[in-house]
Amino acid sequence: MKTILWDNDGLLVDTEQLYFSATRDVLSEVGVELTLDMFIRISLIHGESAFDLAAEQGVSQEAIVKLREKRNRRYAGLLKEGVPILDGVKETLSLLLGKVIMGVVTGSRREHFEIIHQHSELLHYFDLVLTREDYRRSKPDPDPYLTAIKTYGIEREHCFVVEDSERGLAAARAAGIRCIVVPNPLTKKGDFSGAYRAFQTIREVGEEALNLLGQPLKANF
Repeated sequence: MKTILWDNDGLLVDTEQLYFSATRDVLSEVGVELTLDMFIRISLIHGESAFDLAAEQGVSQEAIVKLREKRNRRYAGLLKEGVPILDGVKETLSLLLGKVIMGVVTGSRREHFEIIHQHSELLHYFDLVLTREDYRRSKPDPDPYLTAIKTYGIEREHCFVVEDSERGLAAARAAGIRCIVVPNPLTKKGDFSGAYRAFQTIREVGEEALNLLGQPLKANF
């Protein structure tokens, strides 16, 4: 085991509730009600866009583009108010620093990612970062992880991914990479039966990674 690829939102930083709030508020302006359960199903499980709900109610694509831009601005504003680092993240990254190659493969736009980590003090732990602009199709499509593999010469058999959602797990598995899942409160009811491991805390990921250093990874995943 040589490389760990981390998701960002909901795993390293507590942003998913903010993203939901920004999306819900903008959609409400065109009469679309987005509940938290709907957001979890549409976005975190299936990796689809909540703005499809607006299209289904007859909102034009031109209007949806403007709504999406407004949501992105509102989300950026919420991020600028401060983003909590999730429990155990800094300790785990510090434990692994210098022992493995670490990267972030996120669905966040670069603008949002930079706001999130402007004061997080996390970026120095990572050797590589891929944001939404760096690949064509988002999770659960494997494209984000396939892009990371191709761009940085990562060997699947010496790598694992850490995710918090079903869509992230699906992306990693479709890319042929083992995936450890650490659910958060929004994703804890998900089906993670296909994960290499499922842990309750990110600290367990650090312990597992240290145990795997220099050892072959389990063949079936």
